[in-house]
Formats: sequence, C-alpha cells, structure tokens
Amino acid sequence: MEKKGSNRRDFVKKSLVIAAGISIIPRHVMGGTNFLAPSDQLTKAVIGVGGMGQGHLNYEGTKLLAICDADGNHLANTLKKVGSDVKGYRDFREVLQRPDIDIIHIATPPHWHGIMSVMAAEAGKDVWCEKPMTRTIGEGKRVMEAMKVHGSMFRLNTWFRFKDNFYGMNTPVKNLKKAVDSGALGWPLKVTISGITGFNWKFYWVGKENLQPQTIPEHLDYNMWLGPAPEKAYNSHRVHATFRGYWDYDGGGLGDMGQHYIDPVQYFLGKDNTSPIKVEVDAPQQHYDAIGTWRKIVYTYADGCQIILDGKNSDKNAAYIEGPDGKIYNGFKSTIPNLKEMIDTMPDPEEQIMNFSESVRTRKKFALNEENGHHSCTIVNMGIIALRLGRTLEFDPVKQEFINDDEANRLINQPMREAWRI
Repeated sequence: MEKKGSNRRDFVKKSLVIAAGISIIPRHVMGGTNFLAPSDQLTKAVIGVGGMGQGHLNYEGTKLLAICDADGNHLANTLKKVGSDVKGYRDFREVLQRPDIDIIHIATPPHWHGIMSVMAAEAGKDVWCEKPMTRTIGEGKRVMEAMKVHGSMFRLNTWFRFKDNFYGMNTPVKNLKKAVDSGALGWPLKVTISGITGFNWKFYWVGKENLQPQTIPEHLDYNMWLGPAPEKAYNSHRVHATFRGYWDYDGGGLGDMGQHYIDPVQYFLGKDNTSPIKVEVDAPQQHYDAIGTWRKIVYTYADGCQIILDGKNSDKNAAYIEGPDGKIYNGFKSTIPNLKEMIDTMPDPEEQIMNFSESVRTRKKFALNEENGHHSCTIVNMGIIALRLGRTLEFDPVKQEFINDDEANRLINQPMREAWRI
C-alpha cells in the first residue's frame, strides 16, 4: 500500500481548477489537518531577492525551489548562490502556479505585500510576509479575509513579541508583559518610543521632490516593479534601496520600523484585538509624493493608554513605560522596587508557535499572524494617513474607519493600477 501523501504532488497537479484565475488545492486540505507527515519536506519560494529576501533563502527546514524578482540582475546574482534545482522567475504569478511549492515568502516593497499575500492564499499557499504587513488598512482587511477563506497560514516577519531582547530594553518582551500584567505600574499606561528609550526612527528614509525622469535600465521590469502602484516616470531613487521615501510604496521610517517597535507594545498592553481611537501628529507639511520627517505622533486608546512616537527625542527623561504607580526606563530599569524579582515569580505568557514550519504542519496560527499583525499594522497606517493629511484623526476600531473624515477614509482603500486588484 502506498504511504499516505506519497503521490500528493501528482494529485495536486490533477486538481488545478481554472476559473477567473488558477486555483490550487493545498495539500493540507486534501487529507485533513494531519496530511503532512513529519518526513514531508516543506518547500518555498522567495519573491523579492534584492534586499530582505537575501536573508531568507534558507531557514526552518524548508527547501528553496524558486526565487522571483523584477530586477534581472538581482535574479541572476541570487541564482548563482542557490542550488541548481532552484528556478528563477520575473513574474510572481508563474511561481504561484507551481503546485510543488508550499510557502511563499514575500520580501518585496510594501506596496506588493497585500496583493501578493491574497493571491498566494488563493493559490493554496501559506505566506511568510515581511513588515509592514500591508501598505493600507484596507489591504490588511483583505489579507485577513483571504487567509480565513482559503485556510492559509500567515507569518508576519517581526518577531520581538515572542523572542530576542527588545532593542534598548535589554530584555525579552515577555518580561515587559509580565510587568504590565502584574499591575505594579498602574493603569492607564503611556509608552514612549524614541531615541531616549532605545529606538531609531530612521529619518534618512525621505524622498526627493520633483524627480526627473530617467531611462529605465534594461535589466529592470519597471512596470512589474510598480505593479499596483500609480504609474510614475522611472527614477532610480524610487526603486530598490530608497523606495521607502515615497508614499506610493512605503511610509518612510515609520513604515520601515513601525511594526517592529509597535507590535510588541500592542501585545503587552493587551490590545491585539483593537485599535487606538485617535491619532495626533506634529510634523511639517508633507509632500504629496516624497515622504518627509515628523516630530511627534500620539495614539490614544479608549481606556486612556497612549503610544507616543517621539521623533525629535524631545523628552530627555522619558520612561519607556509610564503608569500612575511606576515607570520602566531604557535598559529595563524601573522605579518599582524588586520588579525583576517580582516578575520572576510570575508565570510566563501563554505559549505561542514560534516556528513557521510548525504552524504549516499543524495548521495552528503562528504567534504573529494576519489578525494581530493587521491590528499593529493599522496603528502604523493610521499614523501615515494622519501625517499625509497633517491633522488629528479619530478612528472607530470596530468599523475600522475614520470618523467624519471622507478624505482619510479614501486612504484606507487606495486604487490600484490597471488589472491589479484584491
């Protein structure tokens, strides 16, 4: 008798259904949640190998089968580094059609994250996505829906809520959560993220105004690089290492580092299922295309908790976490006597799946998935929208829309170019 799963790929190839697009039945659906045997080799493809993708060619017991990039030079240089059985592509849609690939790792600029995540789920793939999860709030909603409808597992690639020391805190986030859960700091809490408390907002991610058109290099498929983004004349500063300086593709330093810094705050404040109700900004008037800097962004929750992003390090004595009864400073120093000893006696937070391969095999959600990841990305995107409009915005966490502000709400669901749709 054949071992269960031995002919799974032949079966999948016969299970392609062509409708509006190509739909692939994932192998975990065909045989139930235990269809993947421990001996089965998980396979993956990496889309975008010019930057972050280089660090994810090999990980977590998976086999790389494909890489994809709109830049022919990135593709050729990476193919020289990987095995001969890895195939290169210029169009990610061809990768999604391969029934022998389980995981799609999205390491593109953020304007691609939402649409690629949805299309990967529709093709029966599990998704590992770089941060920020999506460039807009609306795209985040679509990603959540797609993962639910198609039963795909999703990992957002910021990890501080579940492992490693957290920047200037010199401690894992679990100890910050235990300190908050202990009640010793009181409530509500104020969290300040600045250079004083150990964080860097990377204000070198700014755009250039009035870019002049340049000749598109032969090795770059610029139309594919743009994808759903508005059509604008090519300039080398728009792409690759400096794309973060333009609203069409990212959100500057806030887009780059926001989820790394804010997601753990959302977690230890217990806000994984909600959003702030107000965002206030103090910043110069932003250019319509090129991203500038900002001085301060303040988020307020319904219960009075606040997250303060201090871009100018204006509060030289800022605590990282401040409550009515105590403070925690950079380096995990505290005004609470014996705080470290106290939290050592407390149980650790609930166990989370920290290995994406385990999530794929068991069909149990990863620690940072499309749901809690969407909420922390929403905080980032709320700030970006407030910066672009230059005003305070009020937000409804249930409806996930701004209150009495049509202009802000139009930035929740932004139009996509040509045939690109979620």
